[in-house]
Amino acid sequence: MQAFGTTIFAEMSALAISTNSVNLGQGFPDTDGPPELLAAAARAIYDGHNQYPPGPGIPALRHAIATHQQRHYALDYSPDTEVLVTAGATEAIAASILALAGPGDDVVLFEPYYDSYAACIALAGARRRTVTLERDGDGWGFDPDALRQAVTRRTKAILVNTPHNPTGKVFSPRELAVIAQVAGEHDLTVISDEVYEHLTFDGRLHQPIATLPGMRERTVTISSAGKTFSVTGWKIGWVCAPPPLLAAVRTVKQFLTYVNGAPFQPAVAQALSAGAAYYGGIATQLQRQRDLLCDGLASLGYDVVSPQATYFATVDVHADAVEFCRELPRRAGVVAIPSSVFYDSSAGDSFVRFAFCKRPNVIDEALRRLKEAHP
Repeated sequence: MQAFGTTIFAEMSALAISTNSVNLGQGFPDTDGPPELLAAAARAIYDGHNQYPPGPGIPALRHAIATHQQRHYALDYSPDTEVLVTAGATEAIAASILALAGPGDDVVLFEPYYDSYAACIALAGARRRTVTLERDGDGWGFDPDALRQAVTRRTKAILVNTPHNPTGKVFSPRELAVIAQVAGEHDLTVISDEVYEHLTFDGRLHQPIATLPGMRERTVTISSAGKTFSVTGWKIGWVCAPPPLLAAVRTVKQFLTYVNGAPFQPAVAQALSAGAAYYGGIATQLQRQRDLLCDGLASLGYDVVSPQATYFATVDVHADAVEFCRELPRRAGVVAIPSSVFYDSSAGDSFVRFAFCKRPNVIDEALRRLKEAHP
């Protein structure tokens, strides 16, 4: 792990404090989740849900996760043998990679990528092979041949993140079909990080790759309550997978955090039963915040790639993004993240990631500061 030092998030957060900047760097909302969810957690504490929960997660939550997958995607999972509760999606990713790849193995992933992916692959002693998401007009795409060329005889898994952080891309059915075809041809497992599944915009729908023919039996699907319910600090995530894969992930997971979040698990179980109005409402509100930030940045002359989902928008600053982000707090009192830290290649050297999962008045203040500082 010597190559993994202090993260850019720590550096930028420290800069935000020292310069009294508006922090549009880290991707967490600045409002709490639904009041009924918070009340359910408080009740659980006072009702005595404060000791170790069952290792796989409490039955009510596992059943709620299985029901959620069936209701939204027509995917049937046994809550007893195919669902595992984890300490957020980050632990689920770590446990999945450690379970399915080891020294000498390769894991294929798309860059830019969430930074923990690289660390988890390194912890497994495996090697990452990246496929670059290239800017394609108003969005992002990848070359299917590049994916095929990234697969070697040592490849064990393909790691997919859709909706995607940091680009905000929603992988299309055609793109998912390409990934599924490659996985099938080479007998690979797909690890699918879907934490932004309900935060899609402009009428787009998230499609789990497990819904494609032949993919349920080779896919480890990961999600969490943090993004959907604006409780990122609760760290309640989950894995859905066929029994052999889930057993492998569970074996690793039990020696990581063991268990977590006892009073939060019954609260999340209750929240997952929310109706379409809730899920549509959070996406609609977040889309307004996206438009507020992206339109504001574009009006200042920034080259903005408006996202299809998630918390993040990308700006091409046509300069060194790291230097841009280090100077921006001092120059304008705003913090962003250089997307280059999410790449192995130099393809992202000019991209900057801004988070819009903030209250509108916070975004307005950031735009006001950027306007005053804009040349």
